[in-house]
Amino acid sequence: MKPGRAGYLYGLLGVIGFSLTLPATRVAVAQLPPLFVGLGREVAAGLLAAPLLWITRQPRPTAPQLRTLGWVIAGVVLGFPIFTALAMGKADASHGAVVLGLLPMATAVAGYLLNHERPSPRFWLAAAVGSLTVIGYALHSGAGRLAPADLALLGAVVSGAIGYTAGARLARQIGAWQVICWAVVVAAPFLLPVVAAQAWLYGLNAGPFAWGAFGYVSLVSAFLGFFAWYRGLDLGGVARVSQVMLLQPFFTLGFSALFLGEPITLLALGCAVAVGLTILASRRA
Repeated sequence: MKPGRAGYLYGLLGVIGFSLTLPATRVAVAQLPPLFVGLGREVAAGLLAAPLLWITRQPRPTAPQLRTLGWVIAGVVLGFPIFTALAMGKADASHGAVVLGLLPMATAVAGYLLNHERPSPRFWLAAAVGSLTVIGYALHSGAGRLAPADLALLGAVVSGAIGYTAGARLARQIGAWQVICWAVVVAAPFLLPVVAAQAWLYGLNAGPFAWGAFGYVSLVSAFLGFFAWYRGLDLGGVARVSQVMLLQPFFTLGFSALFLGEPITLLALGCAVAVGLTILASRRA
């Protein structure tokens, strides 16, 4: 398989895994402290990553690589999970999904600024159309206004774009799955006291569904999903593969309807078709 096509495939696998993040986070924060969910999932991922790095005898990142890893940690280990956990305490997963539809365009811009990628004007046009479709859907769903939780979701968009772009750059040097493994291992010792304090202050009296949701965001959202995602960004390029994320809001809508009972409208399905066409156009561009 050609690298570009493989990049899209890996990217799609990552997106499908990430699409359950908001519904699972919403279930978890209903009974667990949001900060515990946002940071605890990274500590749990670190416990999985440390033995994997040790067994496979991965070399430690160099000083320049650690600096890039710092951006990954700031974006996808700290910023994105904290902002989404806070937002899901106040908004529906379906609403959060459409606002996070801005993430592909933000990631493409970050790839342009940080990784010096130079997509064609036709690519930017297709990406803009897809993003405007998602924004229009979000405004329509909110009766022309953005919900209070949207500020947190916009913080998640910026954080994710930075973390994805920095991770894609680092994946070319140390490998795709190694990036997220080193990120959570380096961050875990600093996050553990905060997570322990949250558990002590607020307690962890939650049912099996909440703990199952926390397990999902720890295993998939914070760990395994990045194996495929960073591999896809590395093979296909940040700007191009990031546009696959335009499908993520609609995967999330489906999971939200299945697990949370949130409705799916004909407008959402129509937007999904339109967004799929923009992805095809951006790929050809």
